[in-house]
Amino acid sequence: MAESITEGTLKQWSKQVGDYVEQDEEIATIETDKIDVSVNAPEAGTIKEFLVNEEDTVEVGQDLVKLELGGAPSGGAKQEAKDQPKEPAPKEQETSSQPQGQQEQPKEEKKPEPKEESKPEPPKQESKPVPTQKPSSSKEQKSSESEPKQAAPGAREERRVKMNRMRLRIAERLKQSQNTAASLTTFNEVDMSSIMEFRKLYKDEILKKQGVKLGFMSAFSRACILAMKEVPAVNASIEGPNGGDTIVYRDYVDISVAVATEKGLVTPVVRNAESLDMVGIEKAIADLGKKARDNKLTIEDMAGGTFTISNGGVFGSLMGTPIINLPQTAVLGLHAIKDKPVAINGKVEIRPVSQYALAYSMLSISYDIR
Repeated sequence: MAESITEGTLKQWSKQVGDYVEQDEEIATIETDKIDVSVNAPEAGTIKEFLVNEEDTVEVGQDLVKLELGGAPSGGAKQEAKDQPKEPAPKEQETSSQPQGQQEQPKEEKKPEPKEESKPEPPKQESKPVPTQKPSSSKEQKSSESEPKQAAPGAREERRVKMNRMRLRIAERLKQSQNTAASLTTFNEVDMSSIMEFRKLYKDEILKKQGVKLGFMSAFSRACILAMKEVPAVNASIEGPNGGDTIVYRDYVDISVAVATEKGLVTPVVRNAESLDMVGIEKAIADLGKKARDNKLTIEDMAGGTFTISNGGVFGSLMGTPIINLPQTAVLGLHAIKDKPVAINGKVEIRPVSQYALAYSMLSISYDIR
């Protein structure tokens, strides 16, 4: 696991006792504060014993499983079993060696047709509905347990679900940010008419040539990069003891993009965003989003980041105050686009308007930030 991680929760065994595994084959998954880590077999062998159970807390360097190294996979026995049916082959060969007899025998067999009389044996058909299929019933039980039951009127039922490590870590860091950062949030309205027209003109062409959808994240990422050149403190970080006593300014921009997953909110990083155009940023965000949904993000994908953009508009949020992702100094929150009456050259017009919130640290950024 990563250097900053000392323990995790063993979530699932991918194999069973007695299974043969190849070298580097995945045998288990460990959930950590940041990502899920796969445990691979160090050598080829047969699993003899599990030393920990699922949902147990495990530490770095702890033994998890006993392997009997070497040996052939159990498939060898299956191959021998496949070879055994070849023994009754001589009987077939005997019949094949007598082609004339075979031609006469089917004629004789066709004449007596007792088999048709013996076919109507309903007892076998009655036995078909008997199988209960225990595995499927267990799955049905699990699915029925996971599905919310319809509570009776006036019922006061409760369900307790243990939080995973990622959610606990996210809650801890957000609370730490609230307690540590002296932050302020400024709001602005943005008329989205121009960017929406721009997207309407080029989205089909870009999708056809580049294979990526043109969204709003790339446009605002480019806008933020240009703003960081005017106000470098937005792209800085506060480091040092006692909450930080040093401001670190950066000439590069690594944008952390907030992505919602089933386990919690993660912030994978688009590296060197200042060197990418809008299409390049969209491709990078799409790749990171897919890895997040497939649970394939690595520590390297989320490490670092100099500025964060969180798009709450995908959930229909009209307004919100984002929390700074420490040790960064600022975070931009995007919100939903809604038609709104606005004054344009002394006349009231309906325009697509969105609210944007910039939360920033007052220790590094002055009040005249734009």
